[in-house]
Parts: sequence; C-alpha cells; structure tokens
Amino acid sequence: MFALAMASAGLCFTAGIQAAPVTDGAATAPAGQTSTPQDDTSKTQKPEEKNTLAKSLSGITVTGYSNSVEKSIDYQRYADTIQNVITAADIGGLPDQSIADSLTHLPGVSAERIAGQASQINIRGLSGNFIQTTLDGREQPSTSGSNYIQFDQYPSELINMATVYKSSQASLITGGVGGTIGLQTANPLENSKDQSLNVDARGSYNGQAHDVTGARALGYRLSAAYQGKFLDNTLGVGLGMAQMYQPHVSEQFVGEASDGQKYTLANGQSAYLPQGIQLQQNGGEERRTGYMGTVVWKPTDELQLTGDGFFSKFKNESFGYGLRSQNFYGNNAQITNPVFSSLGTMIGGTVSSNPAGVGGNQFSNETTADNYTTVSNVFSGGLNLKWNHGPWHLDSDVSLSRAASHQINVDTTADPYTGLGSANPQLMPQSLTYMLHGRGIGTASFANPGAYTNLSDMALSRYGVYPYVYHDKMKAFRTSVKYDLPNNSWLSALEAGVYMNNHNYRADRSVYVYGSEWNTSPVAGQPPLTLNGSDAQTTCWKGTFGSFPCFLKLNGPAILAAHGITATPVKDWKNSWSEIQSGSVNEKTRDLFVMADIDAQLFGHQLTGNVGMRMSRQSQYSYGLQQVGNGAGVPIADGYGVISTDYAPIKVGKTYTDYLPSLNLIYHLTDNDQARFSAAKVLSRPPIDLMLAGAGSWISNGQYNVWGGTSPLLNPLRAQQYDLGYEHYFDDSSGALTAGVFFKHIDSFIQNVTYNNYNFAAAGITVPTDPTTGKPYLNGQYQTAYNAKGGNLRGLELGFSKTHFLPGIWSGLGVQANYSLTSSSVRNPTNLGGPTTYIGLPGLSRRVASGAVFYDNGPFSARVSANYRSSFVSDTQIAVNNQLVTFASETVYDFQTSYAITDQLSVVYQMLNIGNQPTRTYFGGNTSQTGTIQYFGRTSYLGLNFKM
Repeated sequence: MFALAMASAGLCFTAGIQAAPVTDGAATAPAGQTSTPQDDTSKTQKPEEKNTLAKSLSGITVTGYSNSVEKSIDYQRYADTIQNVITAADIGGLPDQSIADSLTHLPGVSAERIAGQASQINIRGLSGNFIQTTLDGREQPSTSGSNYIQFDQYPSELINMATVYKSSQASLITGGVGGTIGLQTANPLENSKDQSLNVDARGSYNGQAHDVTGARALGYRLSAAYQGKFLDNTLGVGLGMAQMYQPHVSEQFVGEASDGQKYTLANGQSAYLPQGIQLQQNGGEERRTGYMGTVVWKPTDELQLTGDGFFSKFKNESFGYGLRSQNFYGNNAQITNPVFSSLGTMIGGTVSSNPAGVGGNQFSNETTADNYTTVSNVFSGGLNLKWNHGPWHLDSDVSLSRAASHQINVDTTADPYTGLGSANPQLMPQSLTYMLHGRGIGTASFANPGAYTNLSDMALSRYGVYPYVYHDKMKAFRTSVKYDLPNNSWLSALEAGVYMNNHNYRADRSVYVYGSEWNTSPVAGQPPLTLNGSDAQTTCWKGTFGSFPCFLKLNGPAILAAHGITATPVKDWKNSWSEIQSGSVNEKTRDLFVMADIDAQLFGHQLTGNVGMRMSRQSQYSYGLQQVGNGAGVPIADGYGVISTDYAPIKVGKTYTDYLPSLNLIYHLTDNDQARFSAAKVLSRPPIDLMLAGAGSWISNGQYNVWGGTSPLLNPLRAQQYDLGYEHYFDDSSGALTAGVFFKHIDSFIQNVTYNNYNFAAAGITVPTDPTTGKPYLNGQYQTAYNAKGGNLRGLELGFSKTHFLPGIWSGLGVQANYSLTSSSVRNPTNLGGPTTYIGLPGLSRRVASGAVFYDNGPFSARVSANYRSSFVSDTQIAVNNQLVTFASETVYDFQTSYAITDQLSVVYQMLNIGNQPTRTYFGGNTSQTGTIQYFGRTSYLGLNFKM
C-alpha cells in the first residue's frame, strides 16, 4: 500500500514525460543476444530459443525494476537447470546493502543477519556450508574461517548478475548440496552503449545510534562504474569502485547458556543454571571498499580473451561495553527465589555472592569492554579464453583467489573491590535480581548500582586478547570443449571438461592475558589495575534499555598503558590451545565431466535438458600439532621462546573419489508452459575448519585421552536430490507462475562425538609411553568431529511475478511473491538450554516468504518489499565457542524509490529494516531461555545517481 501511495504521488511528475521514458542504465542485450549467467556453465542456446527470447525482450519497452524482473524471467525460463536469477536492474538500479540482501528476494533463499546485515545465505533449509559460490565461474575463498561465504563482503554495485542454481548439472563445480550461487560481473562488450559512466552517492542515517554512547548516526555509500568499447567494438574495458561507510551500532540483552549439569540450590531444589546474563551497547563503524576491473579483447568473432579482477576490503569495528553477571552455576553464588522454565532451567531469581567460607567467591557483576573488530579482504582474478569455430566451442580459465580475515577479539573486565591497593584485594559482595522475558528484553537490577561507576571501587581484573586469523587461497584451472550436433534427433551438443583446484587454508591463534577474571586466581605481579576518569567514563542507557544501571566505559589498552603494560599476543604453551588450534589444511580437487545436451521431440512436444557425469577426486590433508606428553614430542618454541617437548607435528588426511551423475529434463507442454524434472548425486566438502589435525591430550587412570573437536578424516556431505516442477510464463515475459517440490537425502551431517577406548594407533595417532609400565598408555577418550547419521529434506516452492496487468498509467505496477515450505527429519542434540534437547537442522526455516510491490512509470520508480523466515537453528552465535541456538522468526521490510530529474540525474531514497526488526535467539528450542535480543536500528539513504 505504501508503494501504491508513492506511485500515486509520482503520477503528477510522470504524466507529461510518457513520450520519452528514461532508459535503464544497466546493460541490456540487443534483441536476440543473451549473456550466460556463469562462464563455467554456459550453454549455447538453441536457435528456436533465441528467437523466442528475442521476441519476448523486444515485445515491450520497460524500465526500472520491471525491466529486471522480466529479464530474470527469461534467464530462468530458458535455463537447463532449475535456477533463479537477479539481473543488474535489480542489483544496480536500486542497490541493496550487499548482494546478500538481493539474493533474499528469490524463492527458497534466506539470509542470516550478522550485526544487523544479511551475511550468510541459506538455500532450501541448508546453511552456507552446503552452498558453493563462484564469481565469474571461479570458486570463492571464505573470510568466515569455515566454508560459508560472508556475502556482505561483496558490494552489490559491482555485481551484474546473480544466479542461484537449485538443481545440479555435470559442468557445475562440486560443493552445492544446498545450491550453487554464481555471481557475475559485467562484460563491457555487451554494454548497450559505446561509453557509459554511472556514479552513485548516498548519505545514510541510523536511528539507533543515538542510544549508543559515542556512536555516529551518519554514513555514506559511493560507487562509480565505467564501461567502454574501443577499436571497432573489439576491445572492452570495465572499471568499478564501491565504498561504504556506516555506523556499527546495536543494543543487546543476553541470557547466557547452561553447562547442561544440575546443581542443588540452598533450598534443596535441583536445577539447571545458566552461566549469567549480559547487557551491552555495541558501537563502531563499518568501512567496505570494493574494486573491479575487466579487459575483454575480441579480435574476431571466434576468439575472446578476458582478464579481470575483483577486490574487496571490509573493516568492521565492533566495540561492546556494558555489564555481565557471571558464574551463576558451579556453586559460586547463592540462588534465592528462583523461577524455572519448562525445561527446569532457571530463568529468573536473585543471585548473590557466597558468604565468607561458603563455596567459592567468583560471582560478580562485571563491567565489560569487548573488541570484536574484524578486517577481511577477498581477491579473485584470472584469465579466460573462449574460442568458437563452427560446431566447436572451447572455454578455458586460470584463476587465483584468496581471502584473509583477522579478528582481534579482546575481552576486558573490571569488578568492584574492597582493599584496592592492598596486597590482597577482594571482590565486593554483590547481588543481582533478574528475569528473562523469552524473546523480549529481560529485567535486571543490582543491589548497589552506584559501585559500578565509582572509580574508587572499580579495578581492571583481566585483559585478554585472543586473535583469530584465517588465510584461504585457491589456485584453479578449468577447461571445457563442446561440440554441437545440429542434425541429431536426440542430442544438440556434447561437452567434456577438466577442473583442478589447489586449496590451502591456514588458521593462526595467539593469546595475551593480563590478570585473572574476578581475581580468583591471582597472577604474581598482575594485581587489579586502578582506573582513572579518562580511561573509564560513566555511561548510561537510553530508550528501551533506559532502566538498566549505568556502567563505566573502559578503554582497556589505555588502562594497561597507564600502568606501563603493552599487550602482545603470541602462541603460548601455558595456553596450549593457541598452538593446537593453529594449523593448515590442503585440499586438491581433480574433476572430470562429460555432458550431453538433450533436444528431442517426445509425444509431439519438445524435450530439452542435459544428462552427464562428473568424477571428483579429492585429497585432504592437515598439518598441526598433537600433544603426546611425557617429553615424547620434538623441541618446539612458543612465542616467548619457551621450549616444549610434549608436542609433535602431524600430517593426517585421506583421498577419495566420487561419481556424480545428473539429469535435467524440461518438457515443453505449450509455448508458455513447461514441466521440469531433475535428479543428481551431489556433495559438499566438510567445513574446512573442522578438518584441522591439531589435538590436545590428558592422562587419567593410565589412559591416554585426546581432545580437539576436529578431524582431517571427515567424509564429504553426500546427497541424492530430486526436483519436479511446473512453470507458466505470461506473454511478453511479463510474469511467471511456478511451483515445485524437491527431495534430498543427505547421507551424513558433521557433529562432535566422544569415543571411549578409541584405537589411536589404528588412526595414526601416537600414544606416549607410560613410565610406570614401559608400554604405551591404554586407549581412552577421543573427542573429535565425525560424520553422524544423515536424514531427509523435502520442500515445496511457489513463485509468482507479474508486470503490466493494469491498463493505462497503472501498467507500471508489478508484484512478486515467493513462498517455500521445508521440513527435515534431522535433529541436533544440545544441552545449552539445560537438559539435552533436540533442535532442527542448521539453516532450516520451515517457512520462508518474500514479496514486493513495485511501480515504474517513466522517471518514477518505487518498491516496498518484505522478507520473512520462520525460526531456524544456527551455530553463528559466538560466546567463547560457536553456540547452536534457535533464531526466532523475523520479518524485515524495506522501501526504495527513485525519480529521474533528467535523463542523466536521479534522486534516490531508501529505508531499510523499517520496523527495526531485532535478532532474537534462544537455547534448547525453548523460547523462554533467552539467548540474545539485539536491536540494530533502521537505516535511511538519500542520494543522487548520475548516468551518461
């Protein structure tokens, strides 16, 4: 309705300009000419399909978002695979925050919002670890530290087309059990103009920033793209730049997880207890700069050479300040007036320090300062050759792609003390009364709130730095040869190809810690550090969080510097995990494929599609350190120069081969109706961070036990999948009605497991000698990752789009609507909510829907859109380790509009997250067990777009 109102308002501006509509600035193929969505899967279109496509594209003149919808319909209609497409008019005409936002407009596609932005993509109920992503046909490295791509790394302004492949074919790079996302930059030789320039500048405003102390509300987006054709259209040059600056702001209420154990309270009750609660303001800024360059040389109609590169750097500053009440469990606090959830886990009550001489004294309402600033970058580039001579078609590509991510991860805590400055300062007795409110903000009150802003009482207890550094690099080569069969009654072409990829992943951990949290384990020479007014400023809450007590905003590095201390994180044997969790994984992929394109007549109707086989051979080996103990290792120095002989370098891995058949059939019932069937065997590689070889160990009762939670011996995630669908296309590409069902059987999912009496020697793990017996220790526990039993995934997808269904001036009105229903038999165990419960498959929302109403009329364009997903499970919430939690259902509304003042200049306005939809999580599948309630605010953009 909002879009209709804006459309009505725009009519007075557009009525007199109908004779000369402004053309869309995105590249539009001339009649009869199309570009392929992804280089490595391009298919020469059949003559009759080209004629039909030319007719549909030239039948009506459209602009704006309607143009995008209609071009996308044509790509979907004539594709051999089941796919959905976003074209440049959608992405570049009214740009979303990132390509992730654009992808969520497609059926069955949803996004996980990280720090308020769409980041990880889920397809058909499967998380990003089941999704393959390419850019210009090249497999993309990841900045996430795992397999999934963080799509907010990719500026939407630099992407010309995005295709989501939901069924597989032999020429597709392996990895897409959930689907494959093919991103594509523009080919300047396909631009409709000889020279074009597009400059876009927008200012932004975030309304949440005023509630976060020190946060800035203003930001901007700036992009410029140039395309030119030279030397009689044989040389094309494309250049692009996109820059974003915006505040990183949020406010959050956090209920922390349980350890899954029952404790006996003072009143004799037995209950599960959470670790604590948190109240936090989060501020900072986000800066992303992307560059793209392409040179295309086509000296003849038969030969085309392309060199291109893409680079993006994203600096996401994230500083969290607030209060954290900790150590409810472990008999570290007194619990009174407890309130329990249906799981028997405490969700409210009064928590107080233990009396002197009773249990431990580790309960505190800490003042916290966290720094989760991440700097990441992605580069992808290469050389491509295409040669077409008669029936022969050659496509070869060599590429280098690399990604790096560095998260600083700082945890600073301060507590109220008695006896500060003495030889033995003690935690001040404290008390908290709280109540969780499920998916809403809970309550919290402190017995002595003034203590937490009193510089005479507060001191820094601990300063910890735990950097996460990841490097991900791929060197790849692919080539394919296709031979057309124009006179064959069943096949139109035969194709064969090779794909090789050397993939190297490296994780580096380091650590620096000053002091001891709550000063419970005092370190010699590291007492609590006193504070001053310049390094610890009183900060209060506003708005919805205004009832919570004030706190001190700590500047941890400045506090340390005032006491002559500099934090330098290194690998450290005292924190042996920093050595064990560092290591590398090397993967080598060697694939061959053969494929035949089908074009036949069956029962009087055309049958098209393809059938093929892909052979994929994979080698995966990891290098790390294993703690063997008893000096049975080799001398290794840590970052402080300390030598240990308790560790030994190891190399563990395996090689395997898979044969992956695929079939895609399209039965053309009428000119506008077709049915599809697809079947394939597919696989996704194990998450690469779970294949690290490093492991620690301990000795108990004469047994050797190993911990680590990772394994280089993991099998890939194999699946068999089937699709059946029906598609009806309206005349002149003005819309489509689609319906489809799908089924996947996934052989295994990766989970953590503890084996007892594990045969370490058989797995190649060295067992040290027991000095009391002179023989190897007995086999004990092995805590690792393994391929757990898989399950089925099934679903229904519906899609509808229509433009030009009203007469006259309202012909520019259009609608889009998508709905998917997905279910799975897979359940994951978790005890973060207290007792062990079983929650769903990560990434699966039972219901996903999106809709848009848009209006294009001459220079005026408007669109209001909504994206809904029901609750889903994910492990992207991080405490110390990633946590498996349930994300509550959410609906995000966006509005975008533009008006062309002249043929070259337009004014653009956007409002994103109109309803300030929070991210809400809970533990154990129980909505009363609050995880995180996080508000990010709504963002408005206003700017100008210049085209020539």
